Amino acid sequence: MSDAIRVGLVGFGYASKTFHAPLIGGTPGMALKAVASSDADKVHADWPGVKVMSAPGDLLDDPDIDLVVIATPNDTHFPLAKAALEAGKHVVVDKPFTVTLSQARELESLAKHCGRILSVFHNRRWDSDFLTVSALINEGQLGEVCYFKSHFDRFRPQVRQRWREQAGPGSGIWYDLAPHLLDRRGAVWPAGKHHGGPRAASARRAIHRLFSRRAGLSAAAGSTAWYVTRRRGERALYRSRLAGQLY
Repeated sequence: MSDAIRVGLVGFGYASKTFHAPLIGGTPGMALKAVASSDADKVHADWPGVKVMSAPGDLLDDPDIDLVVIATPNDTHFPLAKAALEAGKHVVVDKPFTVTLSQARELESLAKHCGRILSVFHNRRWDSDFLTVSALINEGQLGEVCYFKSHFDRFRPQVRQRWREQAGPGSGIWYDLAPHLLDRRGAVWPAGKHHGGPRAASARRAIHRLFSRRAGLSAAAGSTAWYVTRRRGERALYRSRLAGQLY
């Protein structure tokens, strides 16, 4: 398609492989032209005709790319988005947009200065249950909603050794799941009818271990809680929970 938006994808981890690349490839008017990744074989296994570049800078400098989609570790979103805007590209950044508010505001200002479109990708906004609730609210079938609560429960038998689970800027459950909850609050009510920003939000990482047949609870100071439930062999069960209450 000669008039298609030519897309370059930076990173080819879980988000790119599962969400971004399939959505780009399946959307009329868009064409995945290049991927910046250190693993060309992994990219070509799914997208054999796509050009692979080992360095993100090479993709940003490619004159054949109109739009850059950034799906890399969270702490790299800001420098990569900034470089893409300065290279004259339109930019979509996977959530979380940035790891600080000041970074987000700087990118917003830069996009306006460059005359480029800058957006953040929130895939959970299009879940059917969320769209249904939004429609009910917009149609007035629920009356005036003054309290909204949303949370995720994640069951994970083993904690994976990847950057999201390691200590560092932009890692952890808050940056992984909280953006979905906060985005839902901002999107669930029509523009101009918000009841204000969140007054309370919290993140808690709970690790459930099956030590013995005894039941009990001990909580560490801060955000980590340990639950002793029941025994199932020698297996340890890990469970993360993130909850937010927005008024």
